[in-house]
Amino acid sequence: MIERVVIVSDDAVESGGAAGIALSSARLLSGRGIPVTILNGSGGEGSAALGAGIEVHSLGSQSLLQGSRGTAAARGLFSRAAMGFVDRWIRENDTPGTVYHLHNWHKVLSPSAFVPLRRVADRLLMTAHDYFLVCPNGGQFEFPRGEACERVPLSLGCVATNCDRRHYAHKLWRVGRHVVREATFDLAHSPASIVAVHEGMRPYLIRGGVAPDAIAVLRNPVLPWRTERIRAEQNREVVFVGRLERDKGVDVVAAAAREAKVPLCVVGDGPLKDELKAAYPEARLLGWRSPSEISALVETARLIVVPTRWRETFGLVTLEAAMSGLPVVVSRHALIAPEVVDTGCAEACDPDDRVGLAAQLARLATDDLHVRRMSEAGFHHGRSLAPTPEAWCDGLIALYRAKLSSASVELRPPPTVEALAALG
Repeated sequence: MIERVVIVSDDAVESGGAAGIALSSARLLSGRGIPVTILNGSGGEGSAALGAGIEVHSLGSQSLLQGSRGTAAARGLFSRAAMGFVDRWIRENDTPGTVYHLHNWHKVLSPSAFVPLRRVADRLLMTAHDYFLVCPNGGQFEFPRGEACERVPLSLGCVATNCDRRHYAHKLWRVGRHVVREATFDLAHSPASIVAVHEGMRPYLIRGGVAPDAIAVLRNPVLPWRTERIRAEQNREVVFVGRLERDKGVDVVAAAAREAKVPLCVVGDGPLKDELKAAYPEARLLGWRSPSEISALVETARLIVVPTRWRETFGLVTLEAAMSGLPVVVSRHALIAPEVVDTGCAEACDPDDRVGLAAQLARLATDDLHVRRMSEAGFHHGRSLAPTPEAWCDGLIALYRAKLSSASVELRPPPTVEALAALG
């Protein structure tokens, strides 16, 4: 019996990332009558809105992007405050029916959170929203070169390669953090389970040291932006939704849209905002928008471009768009790319080929019949690529029950001679 689910996360804020997924699970589980506790590494803002049956305990720590650089670097390697925060809750509240689910740890909690979680590893699940469990830079990607990485994490080739977004010294700090994480929690021999959000992650998790039988796959839930098909074939505007960073490919979208002479709407925020605003005044830069606002915006969109340069693990925006009837031009690096292309709702692109992408956008801007077919394919068949929130919750509960069952078997004492005799 599941007595309680404890969600451990860097933050508990509404977002489209790991924190948003964690909060969604809390609400769904609570709605099924399962008590939920959130151990939140940062502040407690907004926790009252989560609803009855959900407890939120907040450490109140800063992310690594806040505070002085030296203090943040030290805290990112090992935070005694975070270790004590998680440890106290476990010591004071743990029961044999409590399941623990770690969602993210690398921005606030640091590898120190793994120390107390070792004691409950037989009832612990960790969702790999990215590759930080097995890769120092979290992306299995060489950001300076714009290429996917095929090196074994922490091998000599890995350590010697400058693959960081910033500089090599920061890469070495990330290597140090990864070494600390491995020293505090051995993924190769732990009874904990790793939940991958896509089947394509398995070989990379295994290459990083995760035992193959420790990996379960449960795709994230997806709700379309719109419940009626977007009449994409009648529209003109190309849309980008996501972080405004080079690894997301927004720079190549802007350049390609200009070359193809198609209107562009950019939804999102990030470091490239001012650069894009200055270089591409013809584009509509709208900043961050809520899902309901995006729903209204994409009604007049012809297609969405998702040109991520790294090996994206899931692709929530791709599926939200496709299920709404919005055709997708998706990076060939995304794990979801072969499936959405086979479904007929997307075309793949090379995010480093600006000329090729521009030609692709120009062709799709005039081929109304093909765009309509893509729109209808996504709207009618996209659901097969990801679960609804309710089906996802069913999957979570099944994983939790299986975890508790295996933990109870491991803890069960061997039968006595008298018991064996009684069995005849």
